[in-house]
Amino acid sequence: MSIYRNFCRETFDASGNLESIRLHYPENFNFGYDVVDVIADQTPDKMALVWCNTENEEHIFTFADIRKFSNQAANVFRNAGIGRGDRVMVILKRHFEYWFVAVALHKLGATMIPATHMLTVKDLEYRIKAAGVQGIVCTPQNEVPRKIREAVKSTGTVCKLWCVQAEEEGFANLTRQMAAAEDRIKRQQTLVTDPMLLYFTSGTTGQPKGVIHDFSYPLAHIVTAKYWQQAEEDGLHFTVAETGWAKASWGKIYGQWLVGSAVMVYDFDNFDPKQLTTIINHYGVTSFCAPPTVYRYLVRKGVPDMPRLRHASTAGEMLAPEVFRRFTERTGIPLCEGYGQTETTLLMANFKGQSPVEGSMGKISPMYRIELRAKNGEPTPVGEIGEVVIVPPENGRQPGVFCGYLNHGEQYDYVWRDGVYHTGDAAWQDENGLYWFHGRFDDIIKTGGFRVGPYEVEHVLAEHPAVAECSVIGVPDALRGQAIKAVIVLCSGYAASKELEKEIKDFCNGKLAEYKWIRMVEFVQELPKTISGKIKKTELRQRTVEN
Repeated sequence: MSIYRNFCRETFDASGNLESIRLHYPENFNFGYDVVDVIADQTPDKMALVWCNTENEEHIFTFADIRKFSNQAANVFRNAGIGRGDRVMVILKRHFEYWFVAVALHKLGATMIPATHMLTVKDLEYRIKAAGVQGIVCTPQNEVPRKIREAVKSTGTVCKLWCVQAEEEGFANLTRQMAAAEDRIKRQQTLVTDPMLLYFTSGTTGQPKGVIHDFSYPLAHIVTAKYWQQAEEDGLHFTVAETGWAKASWGKIYGQWLVGSAVMVYDFDNFDPKQLTTIINHYGVTSFCAPPTVYRYLVRKGVPDMPRLRHASTAGEMLAPEVFRRFTERTGIPLCEGYGQTETTLLMANFKGQSPVEGSMGKISPMYRIELRAKNGEPTPVGEIGEVVIVPPENGRQPGVFCGYLNHGEQYDYVWRDGVYHTGDAAWQDENGLYWFHGRFDDIIKTGGFRVGPYEVEHVLAEHPAVAECSVIGVPDALRGQAIKAVIVLCSGYAASKELEKEIKDFCNGKLAEYKWIRMVEFVQELPKTISGKIKKTELRQRTVEN
């Protein structure tokens, strides 16, 4: 029986679909001890992690292995003075050591700061100073140790440095130290309200904000894994994400292990859709989750047979209808879209038992009470756009929602104004109870007295075969207040021209209401993005004003 049932009570409707879920856990709940170690005690040979890389190396780890190696890592860190409340940055790409280090830090009650290897020295300096980092664990690849040395030196920070798999100047070799460390550890004192994770969000404006989650966070991902991704007991789940992003927490460790599924990890740098499907078929992946970009590549290259794959999900950006249709036609598996934020777990999705509707975020997660509200705070009726807000339970505690912004208490208070959490995202609900994403409230275009969400125009624009990437913004217009402008990166084989601009406008405007028509088109070589791949609409708008 999956261990997740120890921590929740579920109720189901007459059709067997999840209706409600209520979490319960001790005040000292700790994923390392109460999930990993308990599974290792009960079923030590149960598969936890299947790992391979582009060099054809392979490792398969059981829960007994994860317990052993996490204990060794925890003892290394503890002997170096790392303990409860200390902040440790972890830059391990997709290396299997990430899972040992993450569980080890949880066991110690330290706050883990996952980060991507793509960070520059300046990025590292900002994070190290903002978080008061006391330790860093990193990959030897991509010049990460050099960048860390420079950042630590320039900030004057004193912290412990570890590198895996290799000797690096100024770093202890964690792999060697773990091999010599004791593989047992006495349970350390922690509380479920302690900070467990700190993610720096790559906002589209300003410096990244540090989002803090406490030790209840893994349990809120039960719904993510079981009812959206449909990870199965003794199945193998594969989420395409580097460990530096929150998506890894959504799909590569917590919810999957809680519901009894092993995790598939493919350690690569350059995305190859053919190799990805080879991995899926070779290891018998049963559930798969990836951003729409991955599905676009798969569809363009021709989706091969994946006979053991039973479920596919996606989130993070716009999914073109053509990609949805072609993937489903080829595999027989509908793509289940989901929605959430770094500050939360899964908020809405096409859940198990529902028939996914192309382009819809699906329905509200039973984990949350969510409403759409107008600016005056009143709920918006069906069919009208409102802001997605989370209404906390009566006791005020909502597992899965972040517990603070690092060094920005005033910003935290602002998003929690009026007793609810304001996501800043706009959506609307249809007559069937399905929710549809409308864009960030900051990005909504006001044109000719109408409000237009960029997403709904981008959704149509992405269907044109010449469009590889796109972003829609509002630009100043004397007649309309704002006019709708499309900024487009073309697919290979297409060249910018007035004729193509007209073709794209006609294609889209023929499918859109007149007030949503694209009035301007700009072709670019690339779109400005944050380090996590989010398009910087603010920068696009600023460019237009300056030009």
